[in-house]
Amino acid sequence: MDDLAGFLRTRRARVDPATVGIPADRRRRVEGLRREEVAHLSGVSVDYYVRLEQGRATQPSAQVLDALARVLGLDETEREHLHRLARQRRRRAKAPGRRVRPELLRVLDLVADAPALIVNHRLDVLAGNRLAGLLYGRPMPGLNTARHLFLEEDERGLYADRDRCTLDVVGHLRLAAGMYPDDPRLASLIGELAMGSERFRRLWARADVRARTHGSKRYRHPLVGLLELHQENFALPGESGMELLVLSAASGSPAEDGLRLLARLSAEGAEPVPAVDTRAAE
Repeated sequence: MDDLAGFLRTRRARVDPATVGIPADRRRRVEGLRREEVAHLSGVSVDYYVRLEQGRATQPSAQVLDALARVLGLDETEREHLHRLARQRRRRAKAPGRRVRPELLRVLDLVADAPALIVNHRLDVLAGNRLAGLLYGRPMPGLNTARHLFLEEDERGLYADRDRCTLDVVGHLRLAAGMYPDDPRLASLIGELAMGSERFRRLWARADVRARTHGSKRYRHPLVGLLELHQENFALPGESGMELLVLSAASGSPAEDGLRLLARLSAEGAEPVPAVDTRAAE
């Protein structure tokens, strides 16, 4: 399925006709707007819009895309995604590698009181500090947070806000697929998740996109209980597709006490979890 065509169809289906001034009609058989209605409201011919939804149209102009975004009620993230999908046939972005500079690994070590990790566009964890390894209870190298969420953890696992996490992850992977359509590892991951998770298949079919830059995250840790943390995502300049994620606890909060207890339990008990991958894997 053409990504641009599929995105337009899913966005059209979610628009309530009443919000764009079209009276309700009990005989209406389509969900959302009709193709001819989108074409009329955006100022393009019906034939051209039909060809867009069938993946047969030539490169649409920025003006046409902006008009469609307005009619379909797209937010800023969705608008950028629409433009990116339309550019795919002209310019294909090369998927970034997995090399983490030694200087970034030193930065992770400096974050001592909060879990911190570096992930790529596929949500592969490329490196993490000690607390990140303790939070997940496993080595950071080899961990993919999308696979962990959909295929490895059950509903009573680490993620206390599991439903919201799944929406965020699928929305992120949709954005990544638009940015790196020729990345075979990303395509393989999406196929693996679709084969193994019915919820992933349902959410992927909605074609929703999300750019989560910060927000609350709640973890249910088997040793220290509920941890209510705040996640900040920092794009790494010069490291295409990579982000630094820091999970902090509010000062004086139970989560801050929980992280301290987690670090102390590890120091007093089990062997430390290896958290940083120093290999330069591509």
